[in-house]
Amino acid sequence: MEDINNKKCSLPEHKEIDSIIYCKECNIKMCNKCNNYHSYLFKSHNIYKLDKENIKDNFTGFCKEKNHLEKLEFFCKNHNKLCCASCLCKIKQKNKGQHHDCNVCTIEDIKDEKKNNLNDNIKYLENLSQNIEETIKNLKNILVKINEDKEKLKLEIQNVFTKLRNIINEREDQLLWNVDKQFDELFFKEELIKEGEKLPNKIKISLENGKKIVKEWDDNKLNILINDSLNIENNIKDINHIEKTIQKSNLNDSSKIKFAHSNEEFNQLLDLLKKFGNIIYISIPSEILNNNFDSKQLILGWLPKKTE
Repeated sequence: MEDINNKKCSLPEHKEIDSIIYCKECNIKMCNKCNNYHSYLFKSHNIYKLDKENIKDNFTGFCKEKNHLEKLEFFCKNHNKLCCASCLCKIKQKNKGQHHDCNVCTIEDIKDEKKNNLNDNIKYLENLSQNIEETIKNLKNILVKINEDKEKLKLEIQNVFTKLRNIINEREDQLLWNVDKQFDELFFKEELIKEGEKLPNKIKISLENGKKIVKEWDDNKLNILINDSLNIENNIKDINHIEKTIQKSNLNDSSKIKFAHSNEEFNQLLDLLKKFGNIIYISIPSEILNNNFDSKQLILGWLPKKTE
């Protein structure tokens, strides 16, 4: 008798070749070459393609329990399972007697019951096939709504935190602007130093021009001399203005201006931001929903009850 667990061809000469076909009538497994001859000689035989990874699952009509290799001619009502004579052995030893204490009958005795169950199951599957497409369609609609709600919730969170970031950025910009404003009002700018660096040369030129005008004074050139004298006066005004600005400027230590915030205040703000917001689930009884349905009942309600 053919070894059910063997995955090789039944022909001894091909015992190292994997089988691909099983013949129920001959109870043999065949490689591709053997199958070519077999299919030519026995065209009416029932053959089955074998999955190389799952040969054991191919139904042959024989018991697959180890060392049994007998026909499945009995039915165990306790386990709802086909079994062979060895499975029913009263003495339970050497992998035999699995069903020796069960309610067992022949397959002939159970055929009418199983045929009736098969008819009931066919009706169940027919009803199920009529409703399953509608079930999947509604499930897809529910999933679309779920995804829409999810994206809406994420957008709401993003909007809230965008507002928070905007407020923080605005506050930062305001403080930076205040720093510039206070430093400009309290302390001199770099331009003052640049103007001050020009003073020595400006004073030197004005002094030289004044001495030259005095030395070369000629009433016949009054308009030129007076114009040069006015230029010297204007230079002196500029010099005095720069000097007064330097004197009025705050020369104190600018490091005394601080950004006022306490570590405690800062840490409290960070803790508040870390804990800000929650994702909660609000359970609403289905009877008060606008659509008046419960999702679980909606899904299960479409499926017909299977006949026992």
